[in-house]
Amino acid sequence: MTLPRRLTLVKTSVKRGFIMKVAFASSDNHHIDQHFGWAEKFSLWEVRPNQADFIGFIEVQAEGDDGEDKIKARLAALQGCALVYVTQIGGPAAAKLVAHRIHPLKSKGEENIPEVVEKLQQVLNNNPPPWLRKALLKDEQTA
Repeated sequence: MTLPRRLTLVKTSVKRGFIMKVAFASSDNHHIDQHFGWAEKFSLWEVRPNQADFIGFIEVQAEGDDGEDKIKARLAALQGCALVYVTQIGGPAAAKLVAHRIHPLKSKGEENIPEVVEKLQQVLNNNPPPWLRKALLKDEQTA
């Protein structure tokens, strides 16, 4: 298994309150257009109820064609994320994500990432379902 490459934007602002790290399987960092097991790039966002920021991306590759290695590589790369949006995901991979407290969500076609982030914020500001509230509280950051 190779280590993922990360590009992280450095910010000087102090973050307070509830923040979720959300990953999007994307080949172009603008659209959700990748199957979880085949995605080589994930666009990363920090999402709060009233603010969202692109924070970087992860490039990941597993050596060989072994499905288990691909899942392990992506799990390692996505640690700390609360949600991951994909176009498709297999049952075993989805179960492993959930076991690591990362909730997979299937996109409806090739959706635009900023629009999906905006919809997610609307849900967070209204009445999020219990599983999403729990994901939001997963990594409560107070600095």
